[in-house]
Amino acid sequence: MNEPVIEVSELRKRYGPCAAVDGITFDVRAGEVFALLGTNGAGKTTTIEILEGYLRATSGTVRVFGQDPASAPRSRIGLVLQESGLFGDLSAAETVTAWSRFTSGAMPVAEALELVGLSGQAGTRVKRMSGGERRKLDIALATLGRPDLLFLDEPTTGLDPEARRRVRDLVRGLAAGGMTVLLTTHYLEEAQELAGRVAIMDRGRIVTQGTMSEVLGRGSGRVAFELPAGATPEGLPVGERDVLTATGRRCVIVTAEPESVAHAVLGWAQARGVRVTGLDVRQATLEEVFLDIAQEVRT
Repeated sequence: MNEPVIEVSELRKRYGPCAAVDGITFDVRAGEVFALLGTNGAGKTTTIEILEGYLRATSGTVRVFGQDPASAPRSRIGLVLQESGLFGDLSAAETVTAWSRFTSGAMPVAEALELVGLSGQAGTRVKRMSGGERRKLDIALATLGRPDLLFLDEPTTGLDPEARRRVRDLVRGLAAGGMTVLLTTHYLEEAQELAGRVAIMDRGRIVTQGTMSEVLGRGSGRVAFELPAGATPEGLPVGERDVLTATGRRCVIVTAEPESVAHAVLGWAQARGVRVTGLDVRQATLEEVFLDIAQEVRT
């Protein structure tokens, strides 16, 4: 198993009587994409700022590369903030050149632009670049020194769907190259697509965490199908926590284990000599799990 790059244990950050972060524990392992999710005010931004060394924790233990975040080697860390401060009158190549003067071991400008797919925009002024291109330039600057750890804070906010796809492809490529990525995003399908593990925060606490499949398993999937004419849903394999809805010939079973239920439905049909059609098996999405958890913790 990969060694942890980030280790957080019982982290707390208080502002007077208010706890922005209230005793969270998690780790991020080398070479993985880890998504830290939560609604506005959940505490994820405060957590990220502590990990980046900009805030001090009230209590608990935080280690980045085995060190206090404030003293962790900056050359091994890249940051992509929600908003950048790029100079509009500089070209992409000029921006990278200027940034490289402050970056230890910076890669050549052409290589940095090629890494993020901006070779063709090297001479384009930043103010004339699209939102997606500017976001790629942000990532080029963050990865200029070949960091081992990349913080991505809402990297695709405000981008159109095509630009979001291109940035996701870029992040996927960086992770495939061995970079560790800590991602925050409000686009839950983005986290589901990119992250291997996820933690969901609410009111300063982590309410669930684990591999993506483990977290998705908390939600309810569904099995939908149609019965042949004359058949009834009597005896369908519905568990105590499953919900069956039958409208005419159409049946929908809401369940936490859609694959197992689908197999059971096929077995039920075979035993009765009937054929179900239009079988549709769908696992819960991360958005559905997120909304379910948000509702649970508020009731």
